[in-house]
Amino acid sequence: MLRHGWKRFALTVATLAVALGALSSGFSFAASPGITCGSTVQKGPLPDWAQAGFHPPTARVPHVLGRSGAIVAILFAYPLEAPPPSNHNDKILWVSRLPYTWRATLRISAQRMNGTQPLGAPVQTNIKGGPGPSLINLTTPGCWRLSLRWAGHTDSLDLQYQPRR
Repeated sequence: MLRHGWKRFALTVATLAVALGALSSGFSFAASPGITCGSTVQKGPLPDWAQAGFHPPTARVPHVLGRSGAIVAILFAYPLEAPPPSNHNDKILWVSRLPYTWRATLRISAQRMNGTQPLGAPVQTNIKGGPGPSLINLTTPGCWRLSLRWAGHTDSLDLQYQPRR
């Protein structure tokens, strides 16, 4: 009897170790697909390389860092709403960590997602001049995966659009 208790204890410890290892590696558990978006809105200071023009530089600004760290989406409307409210737009300032010329175009492909499954058709938009101010007004609430390309660079991030209040 005691021997079986130790086996159960060892199995519990092993299961807990695997779960803690997954959490520390950035893997997240969700109750069901589509509940959360893969990118987290941070509400603290911007990365050092994206602070130009913000005073004080340590200002707390809602933003989402791209998966590869090459771009940041600074959210001037938060939370983002779909469809956009009549009194403001979902304005996003894109700041590239990587160099580019003013002739670049930021190409954005937005795909609504449910976990790993795409929903509907992607939405495309281009921002002439490269990363900078943009209006990313989407009509359907949910998790949107944005694939970004500019001046030979790429990055991606997820943005959660809430139902309009």
